Order: sequence, then C-alpha cells, then structure tokens
Amino acid sequence: MIKRTLIICLMAVVAVTSVAQSSKKVKDLQKQRKEALQSIAKTDKELKTTKKSALQSLHQLNKLTAEITKHKEVITALNAEISNINKQERKINETISRLEKDLNAKKEAYAKAIRGIAGRNSGYETLMFVFSSNSLNQSYRRIRYLREYSAWRKKEAIKISEQQAELEKKKAELAKTRAEKNAVLGKRTDAANKLKQKEKSQKEVVADLKKKEKELQKELNAQRKQAAALNRRIEQLIAEEARRAAEEARRAAEAAKKAANADKKSGKNASASAGEVRKSQTKGGYAMTKDELELSNSFSQNKGRLPMPLSGKYMIVGHFGQQQHQELKYVQVNSSGIDIQTTPGTTARSVFNGVVTRVFVMPGYNSSVIIRHGNYLTIYSNLSEVFVKAGDKVTTRQSIGRIYSDPEENNRTVLHFQLWKETTKLNPEPWLNK
Repeated sequence: MIKRTLIICLMAVVAVTSVAQSSKKVKDLQKQRKEALQSIAKTDKELKTTKKSALQSLHQLNKLTAEITKHKEVITALNAEISNINKQERKINETISRLEKDLNAKKEAYAKAIRGIAGRNSGYETLMFVFSSNSLNQSYRRIRYLREYSAWRKKEAIKISEQQAELEKKKAELAKTRAEKNAVLGKRTDAANKLKQKEKSQKEVVADLKKKEKELQKELNAQRKQAAALNRRIEQLIAEEARRAAEEARRAAEAAKKAANADKKSGKNASASAGEVRKSQTKGGYAMTKDELELSNSFSQNKGRLPMPLSGKYMIVGHFGQQQHQELKYVQVNSSGIDIQTTPGTTARSVFNGVVTRVFVMPGYNSSVIIRHGNYLTIYSNLSEVFVKAGDKVTTRQSIGRIYSDPEENNRTVLHFQLWKETTKLNPEPWLNK
C-alpha cells in the first residue's frame, strides 16, 4: 500500500513537473513570438521611415541647392557693389588730393601777398604810401591798387573758405563711402559663412542619400508615375477642349451657311453669323474666338513680366525639363513645370486674366486648376483648397486656392506650376518676373 502510494506521488510529481516545464516552454515561445513581432514591426517602421526620410532628404537637398544658388547670387551682387564703391572711393580720393593741392597753393600765394605788404597794415602807413607819390596820377594808381588788393584779399579768403568747405565735404563723403563699404564687406562675410554652412549641410545630406539610393529610386519611380499620370490627364483635358471648340466652330459655320442660303433665296442681304466665329492658329489646335485671340496675344506680349503664381516668399526648388542632379548622378528628373517652395498657408494666384476650364484631383498632386488664356494654359497643382470652379473668369493675381502643406514633411509647401501653348509644354521661368 505504501509502495503504491509512493508510485502515485512520484507520478504526480512527474506530471506537475512536466506541466510546469510545458507551461514555461509556452511562455518562452510566447515571449519569442512577441519579440519577433516587435522586431518585425520595428523593422517595418524603420523601412517606412527610411523610405520617407530618403525622399525628405532629397527635398532638403533640393532646397539647400536652391539656397546655395541664391547665396552665390547675393555674393556676386555684393562683389559688384564693392567694386563700384571702390571706384567711388578712388574718385573721391583723387578729388580730395586735387583740392588739397590747390588749397595749399592758394594759401601759400595768399600768405606771400600778405607778407609783402605786412608793413602797410596800419592806417598811417597806408596814408604815407599814398601821399608819398611823385604825382597825382601815381597817387590815384596807388589808391586803386590798395582797393584792388583789398578786394582780391577778400575774394581769395572766400575762395579758400569755400574750397576748405568742399574739401571737408569730400572727406565726409569718403568716410561715408568707407562705412558703406565696410557694411557691404560685413554682409559679404556673413553671406560667405552662410554659404559654407549650407554647403556643409549639403555634403552631409548627399552622404546620407548615397546610403539610401535604392529607397530613393523607388520613391522617385513612384513620383515619375504620378507626374506622367498628371501630364496624361492634362493632355486629355486639352484635347477635349480643342474638340469641343472645333465642334462649336463647325456648328457656327454651318449655321452661318444656312442663314446665308436662306437670305439668298429670299433676296435679302446676307445676315450675320449665327454663332461666334472661332479659328485655330495651328492644325488641330484650339479654335479661339476674337476675344480669346486678343487675350492670347496679350499673354504672349507679357513674357518675362508675368507675376509669380503665388503670394509671399518663395524658392524654386525644381526646374523645367530633364535635370541631372548636381550632386546625385543617379537622380534624373524630367519635369513638365517648376516646383516653387513657399511657407504654409500661402495661396496660389493666377498669373494673367483668363477662364478656369478644369478643376481636378490627381494622386500625388492633390487638387489642380487649369486656367486658359487664349491658346495658352497655366496649371496650378498641389492645392489643398480651391477657391474657383470651372467657367469662372479670373484676373491677374487673383487667388485661386491654398497650397498643400505636407504634415509628414514638416509642413513642406510646394506649388507645381506648368505652362502650355496648345499641346506644347513651355518652360515657365522665362515668362515670370522673378
């Protein structure tokens, strides 16, 4: 009986031990699984952060490159200003040298004349000089000489005083010019220091991006697809407008022809066209009315004078056409417009009078607005809010929408702006008054 009891107890102990071991193993496995899931989640988060960071770094690099260009332009302008100040300084120094030489000569001549007649300063000596004349005529000449000498002395004293004042004025001008020069030199030093800081930051970003080449390429490929989709949509909308305008022109021509035939049969004079005449400047191009043609010509004549398509501070961080990145040889961008970075809350505005033809949404570009100016079109993309609708007439500098600020990129605010003539994309920069 005791033996049986011992066996049962032993089996119980073994069972408990087995359960405990099994429970511990389960806990260990659960812990491993939890750690594995956390590791996966962490890795996934890091990958997403790396991808986002790669694109952010490129945006930061583009902004730094634009800022460096601006700093170099500032330094070039300051160097030109310093050069002009140096020229002014040399001219003023030459004038001061000439004035000092001339003034010293006048002072010396004046002093010599005074010394020559020093003994005749008293009234008695002057009278004796006149009365000691051998004749009346000589007395008259001596009186006239004394008068002329007195007048000359006063005149010379005035000239010397005026020249002294002019010299002091030039010296003050020189001091002011030198102060201006020192101020400009200080600005140049400050600009040069900022340029060095920006170039240092640029190198750091470039080094970081070289480690993230694959991630960046993937992001850029996605952006290229979005840009291509935007261009296809714009081309589609332009083609639709051209077909609609051509159809209106055809109907107007048919109506005018029918009205003319009816008038001919009735013996009346040909009546006016039943519709507004539309004509295109190119085959298959947009058929314009007379007013649209005038608007198109006016737009063309304002090349280089169009206002920026946004209000407030800005910086062009993306340029038109195919661009090989200066620092990253593997990065090539082919843009149909320009990217203008600004501050959060900034609104986009029309660059010229026109008519809103389309408002649409595209992935990666948020809302876009197309404004027609005759056979020219301007496109404003990446708007978070739109203030206009299709059919609205807009005027130059009229706000048309608020530019989107990306919260995942520190509220990075960029307007994508395009300019087309018919179906041809144009570089907007030469058209804008920057």
